[in-house]
Amino acid sequence: MTRKQLSQRIAFSTFTLISLVVVAILFVILGFIIVRGASVISWEFITGKPEEGMTKGGILPAIVGTGCLIVGSMIFAFPVGVLSGIYMNEYLGQNRLRRFINFMTNNLAGVPSIVFGLFGMALFVNYLGFGDSIIAGSMTLGLLSLPVIIRTTEEALKSVDDSLRTGSLALGATKLQTIRRVVLPVAFPNIITGLILSIGRVSGETAPILFTVAAYFLPNLPQSMYDQVMALPYHLYVLATSGTNMEESRPMAYGTAFVLIVLVLLVNLLANLLRKTLSKRVKM
Repeated sequence: MTRKQLSQRIAFSTFTLISLVVVAILFVILGFIIVRGASVISWEFITGKPEEGMTKGGILPAIVGTGCLIVGSMIFAFPVGVLSGIYMNEYLGQNRLRRFINFMTNNLAGVPSIVFGLFGMALFVNYLGFGDSIIAGSMTLGLLSLPVIIRTTEEALKSVDDSLRTGSLALGATKLQTIRRVVLPVAFPNIITGLILSIGRVSGETAPILFTVAAYFLPNLPQSMYDQVMALPYHLYVLATSGTNMEESRPMAYGTAFVLIVLVLLVNLLANLLRKTLSKRVKM
């Protein structure tokens, strides 16, 4: 075996080991939550309302609240992020403005979530007068997820072969028609990746909703977008910190964590199914 082959084998073995370690850590975390949370899961726990200071009952209001925030944030962030990515990749070209926007987008992605929460409270809750509400929390979470959607959209559009654009324009289509009917259908399955990553992030955020929408104890379901709601991440935080011994006094915390993981997994599976369906249509 030559030195080059030995180096290559060592590198591949190292990468394989690192990948296995990452997967093992994931399974350990999931196993830890499942073992402790599965015993709490029941139909009453999923569909019931919290009782006796959230130590008994169910978490239905928190599940509904989390779903409202996920849907609301994506309704705002996904169109804005996709349109921004289209503008940057298809219209700006390689110039200083695009480099500046990319630089600011990267910086926005690195801003701590609690800063987004303070900004959302100042802008949506106080200045715009939405108060602590679903719309304020959704807009704040939407801003939090914008950088991921923008960059994912931009990379998805870059992966589309320029020959498709050239051929469409040569046949007499306008630039807008080319983007809408040629480029977007090919890139959209990869754009869905940004949606998946964004949903995974906003569903587990606590700091932004703490300042804009989350209620400590609210057993009633929301009636409008201007209502406060309970949310699974904040509910989990409350259960985990309100007792001195979570193992004994807060078993519902593990059940809440289990439901949150399952909810995120189901949403990701649905999004992946949509991406595969769109990919098959593009190939056809």
